[in-house]
Amino acid sequence: MNSSIKDYITVTLNYWVFTFTDGALRILVLFHFYKEGFSPFTIALLFLSYEFAGVFTNLIGGWLSTNYGIKRILGIGLVIQSLGLLCLSVVNTAWGAIIATVWILCCQGLCGVAKDFTKTASKSAIKLTSDKLEGFESKDSRLFRWVAWFTGSKNAMKGIGFLGGGLLLTVFGFKIHYG
Repeated sequence: MNSSIKDYITVTLNYWVFTFTDGALRILVLFHFYKEGFSPFTIALLFLSYEFAGVFTNLIGGWLSTNYGIKRILGIGLVIQSLGLLCLSVVNTAWGAIIATVWILCCQGLCGVAKDFTKTASKSAIKLTSDKLEGFESKDSRLFRWVAWFTGSKNAMKGIGFLGGGLLLTVFGFKIHYG
């Protein structure tokens, strides 16, 4: 198998695992805090920092990838996601609604940064990988096809992550072990 195709498969599988866990986390946060009695508005607020952090990260992600390397930014994204998940696991509803909400907002912000670092690095890696491959189709056509497939599969994996998170919550529940 061509090394470019191996690189593409490696990046795609890495991003799929990340996207699956990210989707599962989103659904766990949504359902758990709904069950805890948080209002729909407060729950929507919890996801706001995730999206805003993603916008900020998109603004600097390309520059960071260029200056520090795609592999490093991909790794940093995975580490930040792990940190966000660990921080989220220590939330204690006994803290009170305001403190718990602020804590979760910060954790969600970390996960939003992680998501966009990982996405930016993955899509950049695909561009570099597709440029190396020679074949019958043009570079632009190949890049378009690879990115379209990558993006579509990413959305499918996030949906499977939603399902996985819902199943985990249904079967095992959500228990906070700290605090």
